[in-house]
Amino acid sequence: MGNKGKDGSALDLRYLRMARIWSENSYCTRRQVGALVVKDKMIISDGYNGTPSGFENICEDENDVTKPYVLHAEANAITKIARSGNNSEGATLYVTDSPCIECSKLIIQAGIRRVIYAREYRLSDGVDLLRCAGIEVKCLPIEGYE
Repeated sequence: MGNKGKDGSALDLRYLRMARIWSENSYCTRRQVGALVVKDKMIISDGYNGTPSGFENICEDENDVTKPYVLHAEANAITKIARSGNNSEGATLYVTDSPCIECSKLIIQAGIRRVIYAREYRLSDGVDLLRCAGIEVKCLPIEGYE
C-alpha cells in the first residue's frame, strides 16, 4: 500500500475526480459544480448546483445571469444529509470549486472537518471563513480542469 500520506492524497484525488464527474449532472451552463460528502471512506451524500426540486432545470435567465434561487452543490449535498439518517460530523467535503461564504457557513454548522476542492473561485471569503473555523482546507488541482 505504501506510505499513508501518499495514499490519503491519492484517495482525495479520486473523490475529487468523482465530484467533477458528478458535476456533469448539473443543468447550469455558466459553471457546473459537483460535491461529495465522505465519512469513514463512504460517500454519504452528493450534490451538484441546480434549481430546487420541482423547478424547471434552467439555472440562468435570458441575460445568462444565474437565477437567485439556484442551489450550490455543497448546499444540495448538506441538505440531502439532513433528510437522511446520516450525519456529517467529522466528514470531508469534496467539491469542484472553492466554497462561497454562504456554503462555508453550512459546512461549519454541518460539522464537516475537511474541505478539498479543485478550482479557486474569484472570491476567497468562503475559504478564509473555513480556515478561521479550524477546518482543514486544501486546493488539489485536477489535471486538465481549469
